[in-house]
Amino acid sequence: MSAHLRVTHRIAPRALALVLTIGAALWLAALLLVPAAAAGSLGLPLLTYDLLNQAAGHICHQQPERSFHIGGLQLAVCARCFGLYLGGAAGTLAAWTQGLSASSRSRRALLVAALPTALTVGLEWVGIWLLSNAVRFLSAVPLGCAAGWVFVRTLRAEAKSATQDECAIIP
Repeated sequence: MSAHLRVTHRIAPRALALVLTIGAALWLAALLLVPAAAAGSLGLPLLTYDLLNQAAGHICHQQPERSFHIGGLQLAVCARCFGLYLGGAAGTLAAWTQGLSASSRSRRALLVAALPTALTVGLEWVGIWLLSNAVRFLSAVPLGCAAGWVFVRTLRAEAKSATQDECAIIP
């Protein structure tokens, strides 16, 4: 393996983990700050708010009754999606404070974290329980957090593994 490929293999996962973390934080900030600024006195044009809503409309149903509102303006995503994004941003940040080893329990952690979301979605689909936005939001936070944590931690562990492999190869 050439030196360039070894360096790229080591840097790419770490850089991707950093991009994922920064992207999650920026997306969360946009979801909160754009409607707050558009509704407030910051003078943010409603065009910015509309663009954010159009972008988010590709990934969320955006039903007004299932969304939080700031200053009378609806967030660009529903309460459940907002919980996923808040949890995801928190999880990506938390993954940088942990050790670098990839956990063999990652799948189990994701499955357990998905249970509240799966349960609430299932109960709504069969018509047993009409949930509040707060419950939708809170049930999604663990899944977002676990997913962000697992993705970033796995990428960081891969970068560490590539560095250790490189040290083992070089005499």
